Amino acid sequence: QVQLVESGGGLVQAGGSLRLSCAATGNTFNTKAMAWFRQAPGKEREFVSAINWNGLNRYYADSVKGRFTISRDNDKNTVTLLMKSLQPEDTALYYCAINKWPALRGTDDYSDQTTFTHWGRGTQVTVSS
Repeated sequence: QVQLVESGGGLVQAGGSLRLSCAATGNTFNTKAMAWFRQAPGKEREFVSAINWNGLNRYYADSVKGRFTISRDNDKNTVTLLMKSLQPEDTALYYCAINKWPALRGTDDYSDQTTFTHWGRGTQVTVSS
């Protein structure tokens, strides 16, 4: 049974940084791609970033490219999202999710939420102006 627990959210001023972490239980973490999604109030959940099973390929939504960095530690079963230059429009509930495949072809594929088998409960990020 896979469980994902996010942490690291909080309130930050515009221009600030936060580091989100997702801890996974279960023995399949290091064979699966992982991703972060977010959902702002009144909006649909959207893709933020993804990383394939060995960490060699990383993908980002255009809105966060150059500001966010995803990484993973397969020894610790964790995936991290370092967020810099945060803006009020980054305010959302951030979720991590584990994919059923070790790697996908690109951002469009990772944006398909139906391929993710387990989700965390989310961690809130609020950016004040």
